[in-house]
Amino acid sequence: MSAQTPALTFDALKKQVKDGTTDTVLVCFVDMQGRLMGKRFHAQHFINGAYKETHCCNYLLATDLEMSTPDGYASTSWETGYGDYIMAPDLDTLRPMPWLEGTVMVLCDVLDHRTHEPVPHSPRAMLKKQLARLETMGFTAMMATELEFFLFEKSFDEIRKGGYRDLAPISGFNEDYNIFQTTKEEHVMRPLRNHLWNAGLPIECTKGEAEVGQEELNIKYAAALDTADYHTIAKHAVKEIAWQQGHAASFLPKWHKDRVGSSSHVHQSLWKDGENVFFDKSDDLGMSALMKNYMAGMLKYAPDYTYFLAPYINSYKRFQKGTFAPTRTIWSVDNRTAGFRLCGDGTKAVRVECRVGGSDINPYLAMAVQLAAGIAGIEEGLELAPPFKGDAYSGDEGMIPTNLQGAYASLKGSDMLRAALGDDVIDHYARAAEIEIEDFEAVVTDYEIARGFERC
Repeated sequence: MSAQTPALTFDALKKQVKDGTTDTVLVCFVDMQGRLMGKRFHAQHFINGAYKETHCCNYLLATDLEMSTPDGYASTSWETGYGDYIMAPDLDTLRPMPWLEGTVMVLCDVLDHRTHEPVPHSPRAMLKKQLARLETMGFTAMMATELEFFLFEKSFDEIRKGGYRDLAPISGFNEDYNIFQTTKEEHVMRPLRNHLWNAGLPIECTKGEAEVGQEELNIKYAAALDTADYHTIAKHAVKEIAWQQGHAASFLPKWHKDRVGSSSHVHQSLWKDGENVFFDKSDDLGMSALMKNYMAGMLKYAPDYTYFLAPYINSYKRFQKGTFAPTRTIWSVDNRTAGFRLCGDGTKAVRVECRVGGSDINPYLAMAVQLAAGIAGIEEGLELAPPFKGDAYSGDEGMIPTNLQGAYASLKGSDMLRAALGDDVIDHYARAAEIEIEDFEAVVTDYEIARGFERC
């Protein structure tokens, strides 16, 4: 499932602890929202025995962005007493955290406290399950994600104390590919690139994106599980390194109604014996029959899995015409207006780019459900429609769900996802969607007050 070469071996860690260069180990797992959760261990205690396992409260995979404990989850509750999960370190993910003094980290799989089996709704387990399905078919998945985010002049603390109002991005104009403007941001972006490279992530580049204060980080195509790990670590690093430099970095997909949103495009192809099985040189676009089946599955089931690409109320504010965010689940050749873009047509690098996901995705979940849809397309022998040509914003067929309520309904009724991931898992994340909707519906927004306070 992984082609990753450990950035730090356990034996090397022991030497670093002995010579005093490392004193702290971050033992982390990935929560439902894609965040790193865990503990800071004294490095000597970790190598003495904690490298085998530690524990965490099971509410951590049944909470929301606020870390509240909403009801309605079957996996854990006040009635069952909020017991423990096991965090089992995956030592292949050991790596230095060069932007933190004397610190390394390791990612964990989350296991049931009694059975020691993977917790099925834990993000890493969900992705591993789909990769195991692919493995039985003789394939591995190669994937890459693009991370887009905004940098702001002020720090997180300053912005929070100001009520998240009067937000000022770090630049004053659209900085897409702009070298002069991004030079002004190198005090954040240069250490980000170098620290992540030194942490063992195959960083390609950073660039200004198509909005004021917007950045993009690109990481090299890799085995799917590695890509999800890289994405999560990089997103965490962006926030920490920006914080160290006195700035806030936000992955909110749509922070201002007049600004372009932030996405996280996912590139993917299937491989066998070191070759891209999506490629067929005899096809006009270089697409194999297998690739066409896979993409047909992605298109057919896009409404079913949209929740995992857009998990919050805010996520849907991004889908607007003329913003490079898609509005339709159609495919096209090298066309950034479509939800699915064929890249590298006619070459051995042919792949599909899903442009639906926002910067708020949990990469493990987003990748798992796309793989599940692609597998379904292969198993069902689905036929791929011809590529769309022209401006995809101009039509109204195959629309992406316009709100979380619509995506929730499609998720809950998805027979494909229930078969691929299990009823309990889908019900778990359907409840997460319900909680987001319930929480938002209880809030009186600034918009409502300003619009109706006097004029109603």
